[in-house]
Amino acid sequence: MVDFHSESIDNLFTAILTLKNIDECYAFFEDACTIKELTEIAQRLEVAKLLDQGESYSVISTKTGASTATISRVNKCLTYGADGYKLVMDRLNKGAQNEE
Repeated sequence: MVDFHSESIDNLFTAILTLKNIDECYAFFEDACTIKELTEIAQRLEVAKLLDQGESYSVISTKTGASTATISRVNKCLTYGADGYKLVMDRLNKGAQNEE
Protein backbone atom coordinates (compact mmCIF):
# COMPACT_ATOMS: atom_id res chain seq x y z
CA MET A 1 0.00 0.00 0.00
CA VAL A 2 1.23 3.49 -0.85
CA ASP A 3 1.86 5.71 2.14
CA PHE A 4 0.29 9.06 1.32
CA HIS A 5 0.43 10.50 4.84
CA SER A 6 1.61 14.08 4.93
CA GLU A 7 1.14 17.21 6.96
CA SER A 8 -1.08 18.77 4.28
CA ILE A 9 -3.37 15.71 4.19
CA ASP A 10 -3.44 15.68 8.01
CA ASN A 11 -4.53 19.34 7.84
CA LEU A 12 -7.26 18.47 5.33
CA PHE A 13 -8.63 15.67 7.50
CA THR A 14 -8.47 17.90 10.59
CA ALA A 15 -10.44 20.54 8.68
CA ILE A 16 -13.06 17.96 7.65
CA LEU A 17 -13.42 16.84 11.26
CA THR A 18 -14.38 20.42 12.23
CA LEU A 19 -17.51 20.29 10.05
CA LYS A 20 -20.61 19.97 12.18
CA ASN A 21 -23.44 19.11 9.77
CA ILE A 22 -24.35 18.26 6.20
CA ASP A 23 -24.82 21.91 5.21
CA GLU A 24 -21.28 22.70 6.37
CA CYS A 25 -20.04 19.66 4.41
CA TYR A 26 -21.78 20.88 1.27
CA ALA A 27 -20.25 24.35 1.68
CA PHE A 28 -16.71 23.06 2.24
CA PHE A 29 -16.74 20.35 -0.41
CA GLU A 30 -18.38 22.63 -2.99
CA ASP A 31 -15.39 24.93 -2.58
CA ALA A 32 -12.77 22.18 -2.28
CA CYS A 33 -13.87 19.68 -4.95
CA THR A 34 -15.43 19.58 -8.36
CA ILE A 35 -18.91 18.11 -8.62
CA LYS A 36 -17.39 15.23 -10.58
CA GLU A 37 -14.91 14.46 -7.78
CA LEU A 38 -17.67 14.47 -5.18
CA THR A 39 -20.02 12.32 -7.21
CA GLU A 40 -17.22 9.81 -7.86
CA ILE A 41 -16.49 9.50 -4.12
CA ALA A 42 -20.21 9.19 -3.34
CA GLN A 43 -20.56 6.57 -6.08
CA ARG A 44 -17.67 4.52 -4.62
CA LEU A 45 -19.29 4.55 -1.18
CA GLU A 46 -22.58 3.39 -2.70
CA VAL A 47 -20.73 0.63 -4.57
CA ALA A 48 -19.07 -0.44 -1.29
CA LYS A 49 -22.48 -0.62 0.43
CA LEU A 50 -23.95 -2.73 -2.36
CA LEU A 51 -20.94 -5.05 -2.47
CA ASP A 52 -21.24 -5.45 1.30
CA GLN A 53 -24.89 -6.44 0.77
CA GLY A 54 -23.78 -9.13 -1.69
CA GLU A 55 -25.08 -7.51 -4.87
CA SER A 56 -23.61 -8.60 -8.21
CA TYR A 57 -21.44 -6.36 -10.37
CA SER A 58 -24.22 -6.08 -12.97
CA VAL A 59 -26.80 -4.98 -10.39
CA ILE A 60 -24.34 -2.51 -8.87
CA SER A 61 -23.46 -1.09 -12.28
CA THR A 62 -27.14 -0.66 -13.12
CA LYS A 63 -27.99 0.97 -9.77
CA THR A 64 -24.95 3.28 -9.56
CA GLY A 65 -23.71 3.74 -13.11
CA ALA A 66 -20.26 2.61 -11.96
CA SER A 67 -18.02 0.78 -14.38
CA THR A 68 -16.92 -2.75 -13.62
CA ALA A 69 -13.39 -1.35 -13.18
CA THR A 70 -14.62 0.97 -10.42
CA ILE A 71 -16.63 -1.81 -8.79
CA SER A 72 -13.58 -4.09 -8.93
CA ARG A 73 -11.36 -1.40 -7.41
CA VAL A 74 -13.81 -0.84 -4.53
CA ASN A 75 -14.12 -4.59 -4.03
CA LYS A 76 -10.33 -4.85 -3.82
CA CYS A 77 -10.34 -2.13 -1.13
CA LEU A 78 -13.05 -3.98 0.81
CA THR A 79 -10.97 -7.17 0.66
CA TYR A 80 -7.40 -5.93 0.99
CA GLY A 81 -7.67 -2.26 1.94
CA ALA A 82 -7.32 -0.31 5.15
CA ASP A 83 -10.94 -1.08 6.19
CA GLY A 84 -12.01 2.53 5.75
CA TYR A 85 -15.18 1.62 3.88
CA LYS A 86 -16.04 -0.98 6.52
CA LEU A 87 -15.46 1.51 9.33
CA VAL A 88 -17.75 4.10 7.76
CA MET A 89 -20.44 1.59 6.81
CA ASP A 90 -20.46 0.09 10.31
CA ARG A 91 -20.87 3.54 11.84
CA LEU A 92 -23.58 4.52 9.38
CA ASN A 93 -25.43 1.26 10.13
CA LYS A 94 -25.15 1.84 13.88
CA GLY A 95 -26.46 5.40 13.43
CA ALA A 96 -29.43 4.10 11.45
CA GLN A 97 -30.14 1.49 14.12
CA ASN A 98 -30.01 4.13 16.87
CA GLU A 99 -32.60 6.22 15.01
CA GLU A 100 -35.14 3.37 14.97
